Amino acid sequence: MLGRPSKNQTPASAPDQAGRGRATAPTRPTSPDPGRHPEGKGRPTPKRREAEAARKAGAKVPTDRKEAARARRARVADERRHQREAMITGDERYLPVRDKGPVRKFARDYVDVRISAAEFFLPSALLVIVLSSTLRALVNIVYPILLLVIVLDSIWLSWRLRAELDRRFPQQNRRGATTYAIMRSLQFRRLRMPKPTVKRFARL
Repeated sequence: MLGRPSKNQTPASAPDQAGRGRATAPTRPTSPDPGRHPEGKGRPTPKRREAEAARKAGAKVPTDRKEAARARRARVADERRHQREAMITGDERYLPVRDKGPVRKFARDYVDVRISAAEFFLPSALLVIVLSSTLRALVNIVYPILLLVIVLDSIWLSWRLRAELDRRFPQQNRRGATTYAIMRSLQFRRLRMPKPTVKRFARL
């Protein structure tokens, strides 16, 4: 028969439940103080050998810069040497930008195969200066004629060269090529740089 429990009878489940409740209560781990390091500095003290290696590595930075500057100077000197050789051989790989390209190459060849009146300007001017003290009247007549011939020859050179460039290189940049050719025609053939690679009166 079910009935109310007597006073002397204590429920057996109460202690068990209480004990079970206390046993299942989670225990929070104590976290260390974030401001404190349990191992002192938090990292091992570097050895003397490691400290010396780090100091030497830092001291190598100026040396690396000097090596880079030395390599850069060597590279520039090598490029200049190649350019000087290209001025003699005409090697397109090492020519300055001013002289590179098929348009400039054709302009040089077009000047080198012909005899230009402008290339005799410097020696004739020197002769005029020498004779000006004795043959002033003759110089006053010859010198203007010489200048006129040079100007007319340069105009003819520019006109013919521009027509040839338009015909041969219609898709390429031809800007400045005629001026480049006229300036070359003012120099002696042997003193022209890059050196001429074609003979006089050769057919282009």
